Amino acid sequence: MKRSFLSLLLATPALLLSAQTTGGGISAELLQQIKSAQPDASSQRALRNALAGTSINALATVADNPSATDRYFSDKVDSKGITNQESSGRCWLFTGLNVMRAKMIAKYNLGDFQFSQAYGFFYDQLEKSNLFLQAVIDNADKPMSDQKVEWLFKNPLSDGGTFCGVQDIVTKYGLVPAEIMPESYNANNTSRMSKLLALKLREYGLKLRDAAANGAKSAQLQKQKTEMLATVYHILAICLGEPPTEFTWTRMDASGKPVDTKTYTPLSFYKEYVGADLKGNYVMLMNDPSRPYHKTYTIDLDRHVYDGNQWTYLNLPMDEIKAMAIASIKDSTMMYFSCDVNKFYNSKTGVLSLDNYDYGALLGTDFPMNKADRIRTFASASSHAMTLMAVDLDADGKSKKWMVENSWGATSGYKGHLIMTDEWFDEYMFRLVVEKRFVPAATLELLKQEPTVLPAWDPLFQPEE
Repeated sequence: MKRSFLSLLLATPALLLSAQTTGGGISAELLQQIKSAQPDASSQRALRNALAGTSINALATVADNPSATDRYFSDKVDSKGITNQESSGRCWLFTGLNVMRAKMIAKYNLGDFQFSQAYGFFYDQLEKSNLFLQAVIDNADKPMSDQKVEWLFKNPLSDGGTFCGVQDIVTKYGLVPAEIMPESYNANNTSRMSKLLALKLREYGLKLRDAAANGAKSAQLQKQKTEMLATVYHILAICLGEPPTEFTWTRMDASGKPVDTKTYTPLSFYKEYVGADLKGNYVMLMNDPSRPYHKTYTIDLDRHVYDGNQWTYLNLPMDEIKAMAIASIKDSTMMYFSCDVNKFYNSKTGVLSLDNYDYGALLGTDFPMNKADRIRTFASASSHAMTLMAVDLDADGKSKKWMVENSWGATSGYKGHLIMTDEWFDEYMFRLVVEKRFVPAATLELLKQEPTVLPAWDPLFQPEE
């Protein structure tokens, strides 16, 4: 008969107490007690044989999960074509551009169209490099053991991000069509370039600290930083291509007929075809039950641009977030959405459901932590951004499931999309960016409060990849 470790502890307290008096280590006696608490050998052997050549997910898959085949949605915004971020952490950029792309295609009756992700990524990496170097200068009087300084050198830059990065990069540098600055190998495969840039930035960070310690004035430090950023720019231009400052583009309608041909700068192109006030028209909502609701939060250094926005999050209960999401979808308006995508995800069906896998039945234990516990212990956080585009409502208007347009290619998931049950949405959805017109007036008033500033190492700081 299987005996739990707790029952064994209660049954033989004196023996276990003796076994544990080893300064916290596992003694031979304690190891024996742990072994004796295992299930009977035959069931253990059967599971061991099954798992020897099979993944945990394969054996834990629930065969009769109805959500695996339900594809109907009562309210849906038409997808505008699936993009592919390849082996990069640029989901935040793809998602933000896809939200704008959908509006542009609908407004101008375009056919297949994408903005250049490589163009935005170039300036994202340049700006993040400057953010790191300037932050090193700003904190040069602190020791290397200071928690902020330590965090900076651990995280000089990444290819991940949030919607505030889209906001800052696009409003500062504009947009260009994909064919004007196409994807390159290193845009699609960012790992090696990012590692080399991070290594260079750490080197530069130490040089700036040494210069400051030796009495260099602000102007001298800025001169050194400019020279360092010139090298970063050079690396980016080699790997991603040189960003255009002016280009000629012919707009085609959905039938492929030319409409007009003009010469643009990236900023004039953005203003003509998007024109949205990205800095004043959107609200970032989050659901974090580990913190008080109806409060605002911001995170130190949670931005892409040194002189850009440090995004303010409004923490709300899930029912309030869902109401705004439903209103947006009913108005045919897609949204930037992020979640912890790898939890309970079935890549074969493209479905995210708490009923996809029964890990407890397979492993003989349970996993009872709630969302707040998982956040506090770094077990769950926002990890991937996608475009929220559909909801399935019951007769009472309550959500049953949701669908997103993903950026993993058209053959991934369900025709390039992911479907999530409402229960999964509650547990693993973290951030949603909605237009202000879908936000109740009373909720907008909450944004006027002074936000709580959290340190960069807080669990809430988690760039989407």
